Amino acid sequence: MKNLTKAEEQVMQILWKLKKCTVQQALEKFEEPKPARTTVSTVFSILENKGFARHENRGKINIYLPVVKKDEYSKSQLFSMMKNYFNNSFASMASFFARENNLTMQELDELLEETKRELETAKRKTEKTKK
Repeated sequence: MKNLTKAEEQVMQILWKLKKCTVQQALEKFEEPKPARTTVSTVFSILENKGFARHENRGKINIYLPVVKKDEYSKSQLFSMMKNYFNNSFASMASFFARENNLTMQELDELLEETKRELETAKRKTEKTKK
């Protein structure tokens, strides 16, 4: 999956949140100082070229919709970071974040329990699709 620039990611975050929007609606979600309308419009065009967004014409107005789901992009970015910065080791990445965020033993236990629940849910889903 292609990477997004900071500006592209900002626009995609807005698009994911709104689910669909015009350039003007996206512009209204930016904090001050807001970018120029033409800048946001250009970023949407780039996102379309990269396959992250598409648009529908409503008269003279374009309504933009996400093509790539936020969780798909997040997953891709996370795995890329794990590969490039932590030698493809989830344990190294998790311990780094635990250390940097000064997690308590209770928070680490909660993280472990949540991870176990997520893995069990994923396993059940996989088993259902195999049947």
